[in-house]
Amino acid sequence: MAFSLPDLPYDYNALDRAIDAQTMEIHHTKHHNTYVTKLNDAVSGTDHEGKALEDLLTGVSALPVGVRNNGGGHYNHSMFWQMLSPNGGGAPDGAVADAINAAFGSFDSFRETFTNAALGRFGSGWAWLIQTPAGLKVTSTPNQDNPIMDVAEDQGTPVLGLDVWEHAYYLRYQNRRPDYVEAFWDVVNWDEVNRRLQSAA
Repeated sequence: MAFSLPDLPYDYNALDRAIDAQTMEIHHTKHHNTYVTKLNDAVSGTDHEGKALEDLLTGVSALPVGVRNNGGGHYNHSMFWQMLSPNGGGAPDGAVADAINAAFGSFDSFRETFTNAALGRFGSGWAWLIQTPAGLKVTSTPNQDNPIMDVAEDQGTPVLGLDVWEHAYYLRYQNRRPDYVEAFWDVVNWDEVNRRLQSAA
């Protein structure tokens, strides 16, 4: 089966308090769709055709750069859409709240650490909260890399991710990445973060 563009679980305008509809539509139908198309092109007719995306990425160091860039783009964005919700925001509860408090001392401390990772990523990339054998950790990756890749400096299972490529925010926020990151906290889907954390345990 070829890789395909997933549907969003909400309308393009559903997150408007944080991300405008035009950005969401372009990001999804143009940027993400291009990653899917180029990933299919990169694996078509090779021994890697038909492999699961996670299997490709965990051994990506041995694969062509097109698989790394476009496979990462597909994985990262497929997760990112799930990280957002029109009913999101606020502070988490449940297992993820307990794990955050254990790892960072408080939600406010975690939020500051994650925000700094997003703002400190030079150029394009991602900020992540990952599950590791030692507990939760905040990290960031360049371009479309992610923590399940064997090339990642910090490896683990992503439970929260934030896209800080300019195409994710430039129409509304221009060069004001801090404003975009601040707005992200108003739409975080903590139910999905909890689900991913429990699956990673």
